[in-house]
Amino acid sequence: MAYDERMMSGLGVLGAVVDSGSFARAGVTLGISPSAVSRAISRLEERLGIRLFERTTRALTLTEEGRTLCDSVMPLLAGLEEATASASRGSAQVRGRLRVNIDPFFSRVVLGPQLGAFLERHPELQLELVNRDELGDIVGDGFDLAVRFGTPPSSSLVARKLLDTRIVTAAAPAYIARHGRPARPQDLADGRHVCLQFRDPHSGRLYSWEFHRGRKKIDVPTQGPLTLNDAGSLHSVCLSGYGIGQLMALGAEYLFAENRLVDLFPDWPDERFPLYALYPSRRHLPAKVAAFLDFLTSLSPA
Repeated sequence: MAYDERMMSGLGVLGAVVDSGSFARAGVTLGISPSAVSRAISRLEERLGIRLFERTTRALTLTEEGRTLCDSVMPLLAGLEEATASASRGSAQVRGRLRVNIDPFFSRVVLGPQLGAFLERHPELQLELVNRDELGDIVGDGFDLAVRFGTPPSSSLVARKLLDTRIVTAAAPAYIARHGRPARPQDLADGRHVCLQFRDPHSGRLYSWEFHRGRKKIDVPTQGPLTLNDAGSLHSVCLSGYGIGQLMALGAEYLFAENRLVDLFPDWPDERFPLYALYPSRRHLPAKVAAFLDFLTSLSPA
């Protein structure tokens, strides 16, 4: 006999009648009228082709077939109720396994040093960070969410902006000592400076050198013998004093505070680069995902 939703509902009513001992009390438990309980039992009997209860004016007792059915089905219903209750509790608690596809630079430089405090707040959470340059198929690869820099392409995924970070044109003091400090962004176009080129690892295109101040924006054509596609390598080459780079300030604050890098154009402070979280659906967001998103949002933008 094929399962249908009405049969499941009828079995639930049957369980309430057996537990309470009467149609009236079952109705109170279920929030329906005694006549509605009676109709549900009648429909179930018709669907099964058996009589479930012996009904008299004084007593309501299970038939032999009804007792056999209850002995088989009621433990299964109880297990189902417990499973759904457990799932509901789990959706409201930060627990279980959370698998995140994450940008390697952000994971290493920004997130990693702060993860301990987050995990201590949620001792029942098992977090797996998978560093990947490519987004790939989040759902197919078994990820709960992904974290990526840059404006995401249009897709079925929910894209939630977590923060914006400043883009800083920077050089090490050693570079300035050898080549001098450019006075304005346009000075980078004359070929006297070594400008480190950066290629987007996802799209493959070179980033242009832009400078923003309020609503004003200028593009400066630059050139240099070295092109990189890894933010960590860009940082290390800048620190070595070889060239000038446009860096995300997020995660590099201490380098400027310790004067290991110099912001060459502090009067052009307004270019920003976003960090996004991407996940399959905004409906019924699990507590573990919501907690991780809140944690990411709490990280201070530079």
